[in-house]
Amino acid sequence: MSASLEQRRHLVTAIPGPRSVELMARKSAAVAHGIGTTMPVFAVEAGGGVVKDVDGNSFIDLGSGIAVTTVGNSAPRVVEAVQQQVAAFTHTCFMVTPYEGYVAVAEALNRLTPGDHEKRSALFNSGAEAVENAIKIARVHTNKQAVVVFDHAYHGRTNLTMAMTAKSMPYKSGFGPFAPEVYRAPLSYPYRDEKDVDGTVAARRAITVIEKQVGAGNLAAVVIEPIQGEGGFIVPADGFLPAIAQWCTANGVVFIADEVQTGFARTGALFACDHEGVVPDLIVTAKGIAGGLPLSAVTGRADIMDASHVGGLGGTYGGNPLACAAALATIETIEADGLVERAAQIERLMLDRLHRLQADDDRLGDVRGRGAMIAVELVRSGTDEPDADLARIVATSAHQAGVIVLTCGTYGNVLRFLPPLAISDELLTEALDILTDIFKEATS
Repeated sequence: MSASLEQRRHLVTAIPGPRSVELMARKSAAVAHGIGTTMPVFAVEAGGGVVKDVDGNSFIDLGSGIAVTTVGNSAPRVVEAVQQQVAAFTHTCFMVTPYEGYVAVAEALNRLTPGDHEKRSALFNSGAEAVENAIKIARVHTNKQAVVVFDHAYHGRTNLTMAMTAKSMPYKSGFGPFAPEVYRAPLSYPYRDEKDVDGTVAARRAITVIEKQVGAGNLAAVVIEPIQGEGGFIVPADGFLPAIAQWCTANGVVFIADEVQTGFARTGALFACDHEGVVPDLIVTAKGIAGGLPLSAVTGRADIMDASHVGGLGGTYGGNPLACAAALATIETIEADGLVERAAQIERLMLDRLHRLQADDDRLGDVRGRGAMIAVELVRSGTDEPDADLARIVATSAHQAGVIVLTCGTYGNVLRFLPPLAISDELLTEALDILTDIFKEATS
């Protein structure tokens, strides 16, 4: 983090400021229309819990670049590691002349991910790319083709991962046809499930759908986000994940945990599966893995990971040396700075404030999440009817007040909070104070 970047919210212009307005005009003329932005401001510096724009405005960061800068933007160890690596070499392609950094990242992932069995890892660039490769690995291992995903799921924007993603707009609409042999099962959604549907009942419901509509004999893999991301930060009821995993093991189906958004201390455990002691056959990671550099991975049981023929996995940039250096520094930062516990501290602070706000405002239908992955589902007063308009109004008002927040959810009615673990309690408290005032004034 730049020593000159003061850790405070500070607005010196209207939002957006004149330089951002100018740059947005250039964006409109140069960048494809389909690339949207959440906020109409352009960043020049970021670190700790703050993002600074070209007009000199400083925003409290509750987004972390969508859960990427978990250890903080430009974290010191990451900056130093990347600087050293870029001076040595920037690329050779691991498949041509390999280098130690790739191997060291694989060793770290094999050590840190759930389970003490023998593991292997393969590195890629994006979360979607890693999800696709996990499916490839599961298919060649099982010699089966079908894949099961869940309601509200988000797995990416490539053709296969669009098929796996539940929400049409904006992720899928108009982009088909999609990859075949993808099936969807019902998720445990405690806020919207009937009262008697606990985790084990919800798992039985999902398994019944899988057995009737797909059949274990045709099924290569079940893929699930242990806590859903774009779908609304839905935390399945206790017992749901273990029951699905146990069914997979009993039926020769590969259980794949998509921890792209939940991994690397984000949820107050190193991985979200750790909360219930679930050990996936394969785990997919990205986002927080490398402090802002593009890197992703598939890690899993050695016999499954080794099923592919030589040359069947890889890619020109997968495991780029700069990204590997950043990943090793990110992992060191998480372990040395106690960031798993820091995520748990953030959870306690945020949930306490949000539950108090919920007690005074029934439009906060549900407050949920783990660690520094917290959400509020907004509904119309006196009902459980989703209120996407209120979510939009609150988010836009927060942006104008200097707080970066994101929305998500199948119904577009969820505010999600993903602060960097480097953020101070003071900045978090100030952001929550601002949100409290916004809710008092907001109508939809």
